[in-house]
Amino acid sequence: MIKEAFGTGSTVEEAIENAKAALAAPENVNVQTEVIELPTKKILGLFGGSPAKVRAFFETSPIEKAIDYLLTILKGMGIENAKAEATEGEDGDVIIELDCGDDYGIVIGRRGETLDSIQYLTRLVINRESDEYKRVSINVGNYREKREKTLRSLAHKNAAKVAKYGRNITLEPMNPYERRIIHTAVQDVEGVTSHSIGADADRRVVITLKEGVKPTHPSKGGYGKKGGYGKGRGGYGKGGRGKRESKAPYVPQGEPRAPRTDAGAESVSRYGKLN
Repeated sequence: MIKEAFGTGSTVEEAIENAKAALAAPENVNVQTEVIELPTKKILGLFGGSPAKVRAFFETSPIEKAIDYLLTILKGMGIENAKAEATEGEDGDVIIELDCGDDYGIVIGRRGETLDSIQYLTRLVINRESDEYKRVSINVGNYREKREKTLRSLAHKNAAKVAKYGRNITLEPMNPYERRIIHTAVQDVEGVTSHSIGADADRRVVITLKEGVKPTHPSKGGYGKKGGYGKGRGGYGKGGRGKRESKAPYVPQGEPRAPRTDAGAESVSRYGKLN
């Protein structure tokens, strides 16, 4: 993509300076100029004459085009003076740091959803004109660092539970960037592994024991066949509250048993009078 601007002046040099000023090109790009019209003098100093006209231009890279696109989005969100600086790593990944002043909360959104959407659109712009696929990460207000720390802690905590009790844990849906952090962090815990399930926005990470690995503290009985807790936990399995024994109303020896009745607040409850 070519970005260009035009400038005029009484001399070619002046027209070049004005064209470059109008172009406002980044310092690290190669700006080229083209003289479109040379200046002409007025006849007798009174009639005719025209200024010099110059075209200044440079070719933008996909990253520079994406930056322009990104700043346009932010301007549409009401953030006028945002700044963006992009760096490209050795692996080809593009990292963009945003400076939005005190408006970074608007850019981040709930759980980073707005930032992720902006990042997705920017990635499309970059890869549409790039020969090789590039991953894009946009950061603002150190949000990515804070989020990564939270995700790594979440992964370690849940992986430790899986290693201890042996029960799989499925996390909430995450984007590819966040799932990659989880998968990497899970590798720090011995005996567990992770994989992803679901599709699109509902794709999430499942943490499991590695094949052949036994949990260090397996639950005894776990959940029973009918959903209650197993033996030894006072639940609904054997030894717990699986069966309720009702006691019959106490009747003193020698006295006739009272007839059974279902009516009246004064009557014995249907479960009998418990001792």
